[in-house]
Amino acid sequence: MPKTKIILFGVLILAAILALDVFFEVNFPKINEVEIKSGKITEGEIRIVQISDLHNKNFFGNNESLYGKIKNSNPDFVVITGDLIDKNTKDYSYAYGFAEELLKINSNVYYVAGDHEQKNTRDILKGLAERGVKVLDKSNAVFKKNGQTINIFGVDYYADKNDISFIKQIPDEVFSVLLAHNPDLAIESSGIKADLILSGDTHGGQVRLPIIGAIKVPGQPLFPKYTKGLYKLENGSLLYIDSGLGNTFFPARFLNRSQISLITITGN
Repeated sequence: MPKTKIILFGVLILAAILALDVFFEVNFPKINEVEIKSGKITEGEIRIVQISDLHNKNFFGNNESLYGKIKNSNPDFVVITGDLIDKNTKDYSYAYGFAEELLKINSNVYYVAGDHEQKNTRDILKGLAERGVKVLDKSNAVFKKNGQTINIFGVDYYADKNDISFIKQIPDEVFSVLLAHNPDLAIESSGIKADLILSGDTHGGQVRLPIIGAIKVPGQPLFPKYTKGLYKLENGSLLYIDSGLGNTFFPARFLNRSQISLITITGN
């Protein structure tokens, strides 16, 4: 076989492998497990399932595998950190159905709006609230387990540091969770401290390079620092960015499989 044909054959094989990998990473989400320790948790553990950036995507089998992963995680509560729909979504029936399935698994589902909800319409917030989702918009909710109180705060995508100033009112001994779709809010608001901040928005860059990681995410320069995973901020807060389930602009992921997260918080 001529050398040029061998090279062409090799290129085609690599292209096919790459296409299969992208297809798998986009369409078969995993559950990413994260463990956090805090002296404020004195009894047992708190288990949180975080879902972010679905962008109205429906996975194979009508999401049965995804729902199974969530149920088997046995969460104390579930959080949706924005972009449940896409900016082009006009029919919310799928998003409502997705939320209803989550509520069957656990009645404690908390939600904050992302930029795609607000670019489209806020009507979806009303629809989610009517179905039993706890919509947090510059507000908080209280979750109790084993005699412990967890304060859960939420702000929408366009909030600024003044909108989360009420977190300062929380007693230091109470574990606090802030839901904010946009991680820049946490990064730039060093004066506002929560024990754990859960964000999305970045999609982990969607396409990541070996060693280098993400090339670009919203609101940050090229080769950004805050893309996905757990970070400790200068003020002591922990920021966790979930790279999410869906995509925008182009339906591709590489070295960045779609995911939900199980965050387990235990005592020191």
